[in-house]
Amino acid sequence: MHLPTYILAIFVLFALITSTNVQGQVSTTQTEEEQITTVINRYIIGTSYSFPDTLKAAFMPEAKMFLDKAGEPLFVMTIEQYAALVAKGEAGKFNGRTTNILSIDQFQGIAMAKLEVIIPSLQKRFVDMLLLKKLDNGWKIISKTAGSEQSKREGNKVLIVTSNAAHRAKAEFSTGNSFSEVSVAYFTYQQAGYHVDFVSPKGGAIPLAYINPYDSLHAAALYDTDFMYALSHTQKPTEVNPDEYDIILYTGGSAPIFDIPQNTDIQRIATHIYEQKKGVVAAVCHGTAGIVNIKTSDGKYLVAGKNVNGYPEAFENKESALYKHYPFVIEKEIEKRGGMFEYGEKAKAYQVTDGRLVTGQNFQSTKVLAQKSIEISRKLKNNEK
Repeated sequence: MHLPTYILAIFVLFALITSTNVQGQVSTTQTEEEQITTVINRYIIGTSYSFPDTLKAAFMPEAKMFLDKAGEPLFVMTIEQYAALVAKGEAGKFNGRTTNILSIDQFQGIAMAKLEVIIPSLQKRFVDMLLLKKLDNGWKIISKTAGSEQSKREGNKVLIVTSNAAHRAKAEFSTGNSFSEVSVAYFTYQQAGYHVDFVSPKGGAIPLAYINPYDSLHAAALYDTDFMYALSHTQKPTEVNPDEYDIILYTGGSAPIFDIPQNTDIQRIATHIYEQKKGVVAAVCHGTAGIVNIKTSDGKYLVAGKNVNGYPEAFENKESALYKHYPFVIEKEIEKRGGMFEYGEKAKAYQVTDGRLVTGQNFQSTKVLAQKSIEISRKLKNNEK
C-alpha cells in the first residue's frame, strides 16, 4: 500500500476509522480477512505517514516487536517505543516507506500476515511477520518480527489485469487466464525490482488455464506461496489506487475477452496510469482484447493511430467452440478503432512498441514485452529526474 499524497492518506485513514465502532472494533459486516486487512492497514498508514495513534490502534498494548539491531542478536521493543519513533516524522507526510501485504493466513481467531516493506532511503527490503489474534475488541497485532536485506528497489509497482470468467455463460466449456503469461510477467517484473498486484472485475480468485506442471517455470510458480496467494486474492477495481502504478499489463488466455473489455472501472484505471502517471499500458496475446475500449481524456480510443499487436485472426482456430463464442475478433476491433494491427511469425515472440503502448502476440512474447515496458518506464522516470 503506497498512498502518494497527504489528502489521499487522510481519505483512506477516514475510511478505516469509519469502518470501526466507537470502541475501535472493526465492522462486523466485513469478512474475517477484511477485518484483519483493516487492522494491518492501520499499521501501514501509521508507519508510512507518521501517525503514532493509528499505529497503536493496530496493536494490543502489550505487543512486542522482535527486531534486528547491530550488535544485538535480538532487539525487543514495546509498541509505545515503536510509536515514539514513528512520532518523530511529520504527520501526514509520506516518508518513502512502501508496504505491501504478501499473504494472510487465518484460522479460528488467530492469523499470520506476511508483509514486504521497501525503504529506498536505507536501500533495504524488509519482510515483516505479524501475529494477530481476535480479542474482545476485535483483531489486534500481538507481535511483530522482521528480517531485512540490502535492496535498491524504490517501491515501483505493476498492476496486472486478469479475468474472473471461469466459463462462457450458457456454453459448455471452461475458460481461464494463461498461466504462462501471468507467471512469466510476475517473475519478470519481480526480478526487476517491481512489486506486482493483480486486479480482476470481481476480485478474489481467478481461473487458470494451460498449466503444465512438467514445465520448470510453471512448477516453480505453483510452489511459490506469495504468487499463488496473489492469484487467489486479486483486487477489485474499487480497491485499486492507480497512483501507485507505473505499468498496467493485460494478460491473456481464453477468459479476458469475456469480461475485461466492457469493464469501465478497469478502463478508468488504465487511462489514469497512462495519462496522469504518464505510465505504460501493455497487453499480450488475447489480453489485447482488454484495451480495445480504453479511451483517453479527449474521447479518442487509446489504440487510434497506433501500431498494435495481439493474437491475430489468422492464428485462431475458427472451428473451435470457444472462438465461435467470442464477442468480437480482436484484430478487427482494433482496426475498427483506428489502430494498425500487425503481427509476426506464428509461435514466436513478437512485440510492438508505440510510445507508451506495448503489445505482444502470444505467450512467448510475455517476457520481452514485460522487459520493454520496464525499459520505457525507467527511461521516463530518469528523464523526470
